[in-house]
Amino acid sequence: MNDEAFRIERDSMGELQVPEDALWGAQTQRAIDNFRISGLAMPRQFIAALGLVKWAAAGANAELGLIKSDVAVAIQKAALAVAAGDHDRHFPVDVFQTGSGTSSNMNANEVIAHLASGILGGEVHPNDHVNMSQSSNDVIPTAVHVSAAMAISETLEPALAHLSEVLEQKADETRGVVKTGRTHLMDAMPVTLGQEIDGWRAQIESGRARLADAMQRLTGLAQGGTAVGTGINAHPKFGDKVAVLLTERTGIDFRPAGSAFEAMSSQDTAVEASGQLRVLAVSLTKIANDLRWMNSGPLAGMGEISLPALQPGSSIMPGKVNPVVCEAVTMVCAQVVGNDATITTAGQSGNFQLNVMLPVVAYNLLQSIEILANASRSLADSTIAGFTVNTDNINAALDRNPILVTALNPVIGYEKGAAIAKQAYKEGRPVKDVAREMTDLSDEELDRLLDPAALTEGGIRH
Repeated sequence: MNDEAFRIERDSMGELQVPEDALWGAQTQRAIDNFRISGLAMPRQFIAALGLVKWAAAGANAELGLIKSDVAVAIQKAALAVAAGDHDRHFPVDVFQTGSGTSSNMNANEVIAHLASGILGGEVHPNDHVNMSQSSNDVIPTAVHVSAAMAISETLEPALAHLSEVLEQKADETRGVVKTGRTHLMDAMPVTLGQEIDGWRAQIESGRARLADAMQRLTGLAQGGTAVGTGINAHPKFGDKVAVLLTERTGIDFRPAGSAFEAMSSQDTAVEASGQLRVLAVSLTKIANDLRWMNSGPLAGMGEISLPALQPGSSIMPGKVNPVVCEAVTMVCAQVVGNDATITTAGQSGNFQLNVMLPVVAYNLLQSIEILANASRSLADSTIAGFTVNTDNINAALDRNPILVTALNPVIGYEKGAAIAKQAYKEGRPVKDVAREMTDLSDEELDRLLDPAALTEGGIRH
């Protein structure tokens, strides 16, 4: 922006200066002046959703005969340019603004009116035309839902599907690798590496199912409720037409919310969606940490796998390589958990007919979706797809695992088994060798009962 050249803009509160080349008007400028707080603007996805809502609103108003077709066409062209990101630098309003998001709504109204006026060759008013049949109180909750639904559908869901596919492939590759299982971080009965990885895949699939369930409510829109949920100044069919147009444009099945009063006065659905993102963050943390443990070493740790070497791990220790992507993923997950705490607190700020923390809900929800999507792809492609299995280390630990004696319990009893396990651990010997000395079981019986691969299949072997 050229800070030295200004023009005079007017609103209901009077005149003020606006940068000459700014597409916004007086109300946006007041917000810029009032909210010099974080320097964080509203997310790109949210601005795109605002543009689409304004596009759909103009189309609905035209269909209902409430606005001239040439004005509606100009608004729609301008709104789609906003949705496409052509004018993002003209949306500078801080996230920490008026809680209804009125400043962001008027930012969109003013920018679109400015652009539409140029397209039409005549005046398009930000309130009377662009904001026709709308209020910030239904536009912003609608934009929250539209932006989050689009981000989940277009970004997060494909990323999770990709991660799940990579995990499935890796599980298939390693289904024959038998390793020591661990509970409480202590040696336990054996599992296959494929079984372990398939457990991770199931976590991701459960997360996808939870998000799909939340999407059923996230696609319900507040649009049409206007100021307090009653629909004042909007045609009774306006909300339905907006939902139809948004569905046609995005391919997502939007519909009017069952209750505009709920959709405007609460952010329960956003809290729900954030909660499912938090669960996903917990799942990814578990997976990333398991990978870190299994990769630990290479000499003094578990060393069961070797993650791809992506960059030097130390500025002072030559040759050190760290599990950097796993660490980045866990930081993403920590951020998502923190975002969820913010969204939960914001969700409690629905007073009577409006929630007054809408912008911060949008910001945190969209950030969580974006970083989870990026982290999932990074984990899949830079870590899981390329790790190698250190079978010698796995087999050495498995052969010395005294907990294998659990398989003998039905034959020799728990107390005898405990004595064998303690002796094997004390002497650092394979449990099979100690059991051979402390029981009358034959080598053939011991081989059958203590076969690690067979033990991964469950069941009792007498």
